[in-house]
Amino acid sequence: MFSTDIGIDLGTASVLVYIKGKGVVLKEPSVVAFDRETNKIKAIGEEARLMLGRTPGNIVAVRPLRQGVISNYTVTEKMLKYFIQKAVGKKRFRKPLISVCVPSGVTEVEKKAVEDATYQVGAREVAIIEEPIAAAIGAGIDISKPQGNMVVDIGGGTTDIAVISLGGTVVSASIKTAGDDFDEAIVRYMRQKHNLLIGERTAEDIKINIGSVFRRPESVSMDVRGRNLVTGLPKTISVTSEETEEALAAATDQIVEAIHSVLEKTPPELAADIADRGIILTGGGSLLNGLEDLIEEKTGITTMTADDPLTAVAIGTGKYVEFISERKMR
Repeated sequence: MFSTDIGIDLGTASVLVYIKGKGVVLKEPSVVAFDRETNKIKAIGEEARLMLGRTPGNIVAVRPLRQGVISNYTVTEKMLKYFIQKAVGKKRFRKPLISVCVPSGVTEVEKKAVEDATYQVGAREVAIIEEPIAAAIGAGIDISKPQGNMVVDIGGGTTDIAVISLGGTVVSASIKTAGDDFDEAIVRYMRQKHNLLIGERTAEDIKINIGSVFRRPESVSMDVRGRNLVTGLPKTISVTSEETEEALAAATDQIVEAIHSVLEKTPPELAADIADRGIILTGGGSLLNGLEDLIEEKTGITTMTADDPLTAVAIGTGKYVEFISERKMR
């Protein structure tokens, strides 16, 4: 029997599992497809994501986490169990110490729900860590020093902004504008501007391939298929990166405003550190083209994206587990 310590980034868009000594061993979409009539789970993860918007009446593909918190407790528990077993394998092991990451603005009730679900899947001990702290550790920042670091973690459901010093959060804000809102903004824009109805997955493809929030040196475009709302028939149109800039402006403005308000509340000494060290972006949303330039232009502070923004939170959560284990051994 061996013991394994696990770090989980429980995200709205995807779940990442980190195992001590192995790194990130699993990254799958947090989507579950189940049969409404029998309540049996049909698919979890990538397999279920492919079913989004494509299922018959009795099967529903759902995201059990909404805006970084559990919206469907039972389904989340089953999903967690499945991912942990898939990551750890069939070996017999002592109950693990699991640290789970949650957005900085969650309530005690929401934290308790995450904790309970994690104990249900067989944890010996559960440590809850706030997303910006995990993101900072994962981005390679030494958070124990008396220096101000600003981390902006843009996930699927929430954007967490925090100023961290001496291992803790000094000022933070969590807004419910993030990757999913970028997708919704694109869906809305296509409907209003082109009378074209597209699904979540198509919107995400547009965002990833040509999405931009700052003028690109040269325009890029892609063909998008959807349903024409006037004729009701399938239609293909070409969309440019300038159009995505227009579509995403309102959502990105909210993120910039939140960064502004956190900077306004930051003590002067730490604000000076941030002006010196810059703002670090993590999370899948930070991969949006031109976001670094936009934040830099609006705040006047150097902005950079972490080396591996998608896994920074999971790595940080896992390293936090190692940090706890070592502290207990002393």
